[in-house]
Amino acid sequence: MDLYILRHAIAVQRGTPGYEDDSKRPLTGKGAKKMNRIAEGMLALDLSFDVILSSPFTRAKQTAEIVAEVFHAEKKLEFTEHLEVGGDAEKLVDLINDTYSSASSVMLVGHEPYLSGLISMLLSGSEDLSITLKKGGLCKLTVTALRYGQCATLDWLLAPAQMTRLSGC
Repeated sequence: MDLYILRHAIAVQRGTPGYEDDSKRPLTGKGAKKMNRIAEGMLALDLSFDVILSSPFTRAKQTAEIVAEVFHAEKKLEFTEHLEVGGDAEKLVDLINDTYSSASSVMLVGHEPYLSGLISMLLSGSEDLSITLKKGGLCKLTVTALRYGQCATLDWLLAPAQMTRLSGC
Protein backbone atom coordinates (compact mmCIF):
# COMPACT_ATOMS: atom_id res chain seq x y z
CA MET A 1 0.00 0.00 0.00
CA ASP A 2 1.14 3.53 -0.75
CA LEU A 3 0.40 5.72 2.24
CA TYR A 4 0.44 9.47 1.65
CA ILE A 5 0.50 11.69 4.72
CA LEU A 6 -0.43 15.35 4.23
CA ARG A 7 -0.36 18.08 6.86
CA HIS A 8 -3.11 20.68 6.56
CA ALA A 9 -2.27 23.97 4.86
CA ILE A 10 -1.76 27.36 6.53
CA ALA A 11 -4.65 28.13 8.88
CA VAL A 12 -5.86 31.07 10.93
CA GLN A 13 -3.58 31.49 13.97
CA ARG A 14 -4.57 30.02 17.34
CA GLY A 15 -6.32 32.57 19.53
CA THR A 16 -7.65 34.63 16.62
CA PRO A 17 -10.88 36.31 17.78
CA GLY A 18 -13.86 34.34 16.53
CA TYR A 19 -11.85 31.09 16.37
CA GLU A 20 -11.35 30.24 20.03
CA ASP A 21 -12.41 26.65 19.28
CA ASP A 22 -9.26 25.10 17.75
CA SER A 23 -11.29 22.60 15.73
CA LYS A 24 -13.02 25.46 13.87
CA ARG A 25 -9.92 27.31 12.64
CA PRO A 26 -10.12 27.53 8.81
CA LEU A 27 -7.42 27.84 6.20
CA THR A 28 -6.33 31.35 5.36
CA GLY A 29 -6.89 32.59 1.81
CA LYS A 30 -3.14 32.19 1.22
CA GLY A 31 -3.26 28.68 2.72
CA ALA A 32 -6.13 27.59 0.46
CA LYS A 33 -4.43 29.02 -2.63
CA LYS A 34 -1.12 27.34 -1.78
CA MET A 35 -2.88 24.04 -1.08
CA ASN A 36 -4.48 24.18 -4.51
CA ARG A 37 -0.99 24.55 -6.03
CA ILE A 38 0.29 21.67 -3.87
CA ALA A 39 -2.58 19.48 -5.10
CA GLU A 40 -1.68 20.43 -8.68
CA GLY A 41 1.88 19.31 -7.85
CA MET A 42 0.45 15.97 -6.72
CA LEU A 43 -1.24 15.66 -10.10
CA ALA A 44 2.10 16.38 -11.78
CA LEU A 45 3.54 13.43 -9.81
CA ASP A 46 0.74 11.30 -11.27
CA LEU A 47 -0.53 10.33 -7.82
CA SER A 48 -3.91 8.72 -7.23
CA PHE A 49 -5.85 7.78 -4.11
CA ASP A 50 -8.35 5.00 -3.44
CA VAL A 51 -9.45 6.85 -0.31
CA ILE A 52 -8.71 10.20 1.32
CA LEU A 53 -9.10 10.09 5.11
CA SER A 54 -9.08 13.40 6.96
CA SER A 55 -9.42 14.88 10.37
CA PRO A 56 -12.82 16.59 10.64
CA PHE A 57 -11.18 19.76 12.05
CA THR A 58 -11.99 22.61 9.66
CA ARG A 59 -8.45 23.31 8.44
CA ALA A 60 -7.74 19.64 7.66
CA LYS A 61 -11.21 19.15 6.17
CA GLN A 62 -10.69 22.12 3.84
CA THR A 63 -7.24 20.83 2.87
CA ALA A 64 -8.65 17.38 2.05
CA GLU A 65 -11.54 18.92 0.11
CA ILE A 66 -9.11 20.89 -2.06
CA VAL A 67 -7.17 17.71 -2.87
CA ALA A 68 -10.39 15.79 -3.54
CA GLU A 69 -11.64 18.53 -5.86
CA VAL A 70 -8.39 18.74 -7.85
CA PHE A 71 -8.39 14.93 -8.21
CA HIS A 72 -12.14 14.72 -8.91
CA ALA A 73 -12.26 12.35 -5.94
CA GLU A 74 -14.94 13.93 -3.74
CA LYS A 75 -16.64 10.54 -3.32
CA LYS A 76 -13.40 9.07 -1.96
CA LEU A 77 -13.20 11.60 0.90
CA GLU A 78 -14.05 10.45 4.43
CA PHE A 79 -13.48 11.88 7.89
CA THR A 80 -12.31 10.18 11.06
CA GLU A 81 -11.74 11.35 14.61
CA HIS A 82 -8.63 9.15 14.61
CA LEU A 83 -6.85 11.91 12.61
CA GLU A 84 -7.89 14.75 14.94
CA VAL A 85 -5.42 16.54 17.16
CA GLY A 86 -4.83 13.95 19.88
CA GLY A 87 -6.27 11.16 17.73
CA ASP A 88 -5.52 7.49 18.29
CA ALA A 89 -2.98 6.19 15.76
CA GLU A 90 -3.54 2.55 16.73
CA LYS A 91 -7.26 2.92 16.03
CA LEU A 92 -6.43 4.67 12.76
CA VAL A 93 -4.31 1.69 11.67
CA ASP A 94 -7.15 -0.66 12.69
CA LEU A 95 -9.65 1.45 10.71
CA ILE A 96 -7.50 1.33 7.57
CA ASN A 97 -6.94 -2.42 7.92
CA ASP A 98 -10.61 -3.18 8.68
CA THR A 99 -12.28 -0.84 6.19
CA TYR A 100 -9.75 -0.11 3.43
CA SER A 101 -7.64 -3.28 3.29
CA SER A 102 -8.13 -3.55 -0.48
CA ALA A 103 -6.91 0.01 -1.08
CA SER A 104 -3.55 0.32 -2.77
CA SER A 105 -3.24 4.07 -2.18
CA VAL A 106 -4.47 5.93 0.92
CA MET A 107 -4.06 9.61 1.77
CA LEU A 108 -4.22 10.78 5.39
CA VAL A 109 -4.78 14.48 6.15
CA GLY A 110 -4.22 15.80 9.63
CA HIS A 111 -2.14 17.75 12.13
CA GLU A 112 1.22 18.01 13.81
CA PRO A 113 2.77 16.64 15.92
CA TYR A 114 0.42 13.67 15.46
CA LEU A 115 1.41 12.98 11.83
CA SER A 116 5.17 13.08 12.50
CA GLY A 117 4.65 10.67 15.38
CA LEU A 118 2.67 8.37 13.12
CA ILE A 119 5.34 8.49 10.39
CA SER A 120 8.02 7.80 12.99
CA MET A 121 6.09 4.85 14.45
CA LEU A 122 5.53 3.27 11.03
CA LEU A 123 9.19 3.73 10.05
CA SER A 124 10.98 2.83 13.27
CA GLY A 125 8.54 1.35 15.75
CA SER A 126 8.78 4.38 18.05
CA GLU A 127 7.76 8.03 17.95
CA ASP A 128 11.34 9.23 18.53
CA LEU A 129 12.44 10.04 14.97
CA SER A 130 12.84 13.76 14.41
CA ILE A 131 10.63 14.50 11.41
CA THR A 132 9.53 17.92 10.18
CA LEU A 133 6.28 17.94 8.24
CA LYS A 134 5.55 21.53 7.30
CA LYS A 135 2.05 22.86 6.69
CA GLY A 136 1.13 21.46 3.27
CA GLY A 137 4.04 18.98 3.40
CA LEU A 138 3.53 15.52 1.92
CA CYS A 139 5.16 12.22 2.85
CA LYS A 140 4.97 8.93 0.95
CA LEU A 141 5.44 5.63 2.72
CA THR A 142 5.31 2.14 1.23
CA VAL A 143 3.71 -0.46 3.48
CA THR A 144 3.53 -4.20 2.80
CA ALA A 145 1.41 -5.07 5.86
CA LEU A 146 0.13 -2.05 7.81
CA ARG A 147 0.42 -2.35 11.57
CA TYR A 148 1.03 0.00 14.48
CA GLY A 149 4.79 -0.38 14.63
CA GLN A 150 7.70 -0.62 12.23
CA CYS A 151 6.17 -1.63 8.91
CA ALA A 152 6.93 1.09 6.35
CA THR A 153 9.64 2.39 4.07
CA LEU A 154 10.07 6.12 3.47
CA ASP A 155 9.88 6.87 -0.25
CA TRP A 156 9.98 10.64 0.09
CA LEU A 157 9.02 13.66 2.16
CA LEU A 158 8.42 16.88 0.26
CA ALA A 159 8.13 20.41 1.57
CA PRO A 160 5.28 22.61 0.31
CA ALA A 161 7.69 24.72 -1.77
CA GLN A 162 8.84 21.60 -3.62
CA MET A 163 5.23 20.58 -4.26
CA THR A 164 4.25 23.99 -5.63
CA ARG A 165 7.24 23.99 -8.00
CA LEU A 166 5.98 20.68 -9.41
CA SER A 167 2.64 22.28 -10.26
CA GLY A 168 4.29 24.73 -12.66
CA CYS A 169 2.08 27.51 -11.24
